[in-house]
Amino acid sequence: MKYYQVSRLVKPEDLQLFAGRGADWLVEAAFIAVAARREAAQNIVCASIHGFTFKKPVPEWDILTLYSKIVRTGNSSMTVYTKAVSELSEIVHIDGFLTFVCVDPDTRAATPHGITLDAPENEEETELRKRAAKLFE
Repeated sequence: MKYYQVSRLVKPEDLQLFAGRGADWLVEAAFIAVAARREAAQNIVCASIHGFTFKKPVPEWDILTLYSKIVRTGNSSMTVYTKAVSELSEIVHIDGFLTFVCVDPDTRAATPHGITLDAPENEEETELRKRAAKLFE
C-alpha cells in the first residue's frame, strides 16, 4: 500500500498548541490516505485515534512531512498508520494509528468499503500491520 504525504511548515504559533495542532495534522493526513481510495470521502468518519507518540520536540520553522498508509482493513473499517518526519533532520517526531469507518450517508450505519490490502511490500509494512492488528486483540 502506498504512503500518502502532506507537508507542513511549523510556525511559532503552531508550537503554542503543538499537541493539538500535531494531532489535527495527523488526522487530516490519515484521512487523505483513506479518502484517496474511496469515491465518497464524505461518507468516511474517524472512529478511533489509537494514540499518538510524541517522540521529540519539533523546532519552529521546521518542515514536517506526514506520511500515511492503510495498514489494516475490516469489512467497513480501515486502520491507517501516520508519522510526522522532519524534512530538515529526518527525525520521526510523532506517529500513531487511526481507524476510519465507511458509513451510509442516510442511516450512518457502517457499510463495506471494498478495499483489500496487497501483500506487504517490505519488513516495515509487515511490522506496521502486526502493530495495527494488536490494537484489535
